[in-house]
Amino acid sequence: MFKIDTPFPDFTLDAYLPKKKDEGKVSLKDFKGKWLILFWYPADFTFVCPTELADIATRYKEFQEYDAEILGASTDTIYTHKAWLETEKLLKEVSYPIAADHAGHFARMLTIYDETSGMAQRAAFIIDPDGILRAVDIVSDPIGRSAGELLRKLKALYFVRKNPGRVCPASWDEGQATIKKSLAIAGDVGKGMSKR
Repeated sequence: MFKIDTPFPDFTLDAYLPKKKDEGKVSLKDFKGKWLILFWYPADFTFVCPTELADIATRYKEFQEYDAEILGASTDTIYTHKAWLETEKLLKEVSYPIAADHAGHFARMLTIYDETSGMAQRAAFIIDPDGILRAVDIVSDPIGRSAGELLRKLKALYFVRKNPGRVCPASWDEGQATIKKSLAIAGDVGKGMSKR
C-alpha cells in the first residue's frame, strides 16, 4: 500500500537495461538522492503502452534536468521487455530501465495489481530524493498518460522542495506565479502571488 508524503515501499526487481542491452536488478536505493518517476503499464506488445514509453523517452533528458530518473515497470518478464524493445520501432529511443514484476508481488503491495488480468494498472509514482512518495497518478488502461503532465508535476514538486514556504497553484507551470504558504493557509491567496 502507498500513502502520499510517507516513505515509498522498498523494492528490488529484475530489470532489462536497454543502455547495456542486458539484464540486471533495480532497487529504490539505486535512486537515493534523485527524484524517481516509477511508471507502471499493463503489458508489452500492446497498443497504448509503446506510445507512453516512447513519449517518456522523448522527454527523458528534460526529466534528468530536474535530477530525476525514469523506471518503467510491468508484470512481463525481462525477456519479453528485451524482445519488445528490440522489435517495436516506437521504442528505439527508450534508454531507461524497464523492471519486471512477473509474479506481481510488488504491484500487489502497491494495490495496483488486477487479479483478473494478471497485469498492473497504468500507474505513475513520483518519489523524492529522500524516498518519500510525493505524487500518484492512476488511469484506466485504455488511456495513455502524458509525459508532459508527469514532467509538470515533477517541476512543481522540485520547485517547492527548493523553495520552502512557497506552494504552486492549480495548473502551475514553471515560471508562473507561486504563493506564500502562510498566506495560502490563511486564505488570502491573491496577495501572496509571486513570480518566484
